[in-house]
Amino acid sequence: MQISVLGATGSIGQSTLDLVRQHPEQFLVRGLTAHQDVEGMLALIRTHRPALVAMADPQAAAALQAACRSAGFLNTEVLAGEDGLRAVAADPQTERVVAGIVGVAGLSSVWAAVTAGKTILLANKEALVCAGALLVDQARRCAATILPIDSEHNAMFQCLGADYRCFERPAGVQGLVLTASGGPFRTWAAADIDKADVAAAIAHPNWVMGRKISVDSASLANKGLEFIEAHWLFAMPADQIQVVVHPQSLIHSMVAFDDGSTLAQLGSPDMRTPIAHALAWPKRITAGVPALRWNQISRLDFEQPDLSKFPALAMAQSALASGPAATTIFNAANEQAVAQFLEGGMAFGMIPKAISETLSGLSHRFSPPSSLEEVFEIDRQARAYCGQRLKEALAR
Repeated sequence: MQISVLGATGSIGQSTLDLVRQHPEQFLVRGLTAHQDVEGMLALIRTHRPALVAMADPQAAAALQAACRSAGFLNTEVLAGEDGLRAVAADPQTERVVAGIVGVAGLSSVWAAVTAGKTILLANKEALVCAGALLVDQARRCAATILPIDSEHNAMFQCLGADYRCFERPAGVQGLVLTASGGPFRTWAAADIDKADVAAAIAHPNWVMGRKISVDSASLANKGLEFIEAHWLFAMPADQIQVVVHPQSLIHSMVAFDDGSTLAQLGSPDMRTPIAHALAWPKRITAGVPALRWNQISRLDFEQPDLSKFPALAMAQSALASGPAATTIFNAANEQAVAQFLEGGMAFGMIPKAISETLSGLSHRFSPPSSLEEVFEIDRQARAYCGQRLKEALAR
């Protein structure tokens, strides 16, 4: 099977390529993309010899092209910019596309893969958060298949059975239970969370992830994004999706059925498990992840998320109720605020405040987007608005 990996140098990409190395007889890397990590991409070309690579940054693409010539990798075509990303995503010889680009930056390439009718291993939750109805309609129109590889959504997908397909309302299901680790601040006082710095926010107790998603996990904004994504993936009303905090991160999510049964998917907190499930679907392959040792698990705890300490989750849920423009604004404000937080100079508590102000200031201005161009325009305006609010707050 020929696969392409969008966001190959990130954590999802690295986990995927580790599985490829474990199963060279089953998977061939056709295409890879990255933002601007030339050295990282060159190392991947050396290992996997893809036919196509793309760098979102045109300068990085030029540098990679020169490096490939110097290293003698003359059979790898180097593409640049959004056009390059879309070309890799839609490449006719690619059978499965791993969508691992973080943020709304990955939406355009996901759309290209959907339009090409690909089987897409979706880790980019922002695609559905910002363009849910549009993407669902396009996937149906183009006969694309979506396989979720976020651990939570993949868990639900597994619990729904071998015949289930995303975007269908599952029969006999009472509700979805989305689990959250609670992040590094689960037991902190609200005042201490507000003052937290970058080092504390990215110190996730269970998962090894990129910096942005680690901050989202600390604020529970990530769980808000996953809540919205679950609504679109499984065609479930918001009032039938529940979030519970499960600090051990062994149950990755659950599905409650009409007959009173609840099915859960359990496993070690390792992204190779859901990716392996989707790569081999509908079969199974080994992932290099050890099975749980039940005689060493003494307890499984659950609690309600504290929305007074983690207001971003409630904001995401309210945004879903308000409509597609609001969910796009929520995501854009969160991305902008997290980026500025990671640059330093602002406290963690400013992130949810900036999201709230942006939602309040902009949500009434937009109708539901009818095209990707409208989605990107809402995103642009929300980022600018949020950035200005943060600038003013930091100046005070």
